[in-house]
Amino acid sequence: METKPPLPPFTLETAIQKVRMAEDAWNTRDPERVILVYTEDTRWRNRKEFPVGREQVRRFLERKWARELDYRLIKELWAFTGNRIAVRFAYESHDDSGQWYRSYGNENWEFNEQGFMMRRFASINDLPITESDRKFFWPLGRRPDDHPGLSDLGL
Repeated sequence: METKPPLPPFTLETAIQKVRMAEDAWNTRDPERVILVYTEDTRWRNRKEFPVGREQVRRFLERKWARELDYRLIKELWAFTGNRIAVRFAYESHDDSGQWYRSYGNENWEFNEQGFMMRRFASINDLPITESDRKFFWPLGRRPDDHPGLSDLGL
């Protein structure tokens, strides 16, 4: 049976590792890669959308990254217990008119015994920003280890 370590029950170290792995995957902006960490019947709440299953999640992510250009994300562990993790996050992106946004949010995750995410519930708020207000500067892809996190940036 396939697993996606680290597996629950989570420790502080493994919860932090799971959060960083999620951040790294989302920063690829590759829906095919991202969906592989979710169960086949995963259930989401993301703003006003409620995708169920990997295929609906894949289509959701394709639409998301077609709108949110130059997307860069930072996640931070908020709390964990057993097979659940809560994170806070922020990402920066711009639309096709060039308007930049910083989107702030919280996610609650629940994992099965094999380490796949069964549930993801996200609450997100968008703040229009100027390009000069941006704080996430790294080449598209994985955030470098020496780039400040959310707490370091005062976010």
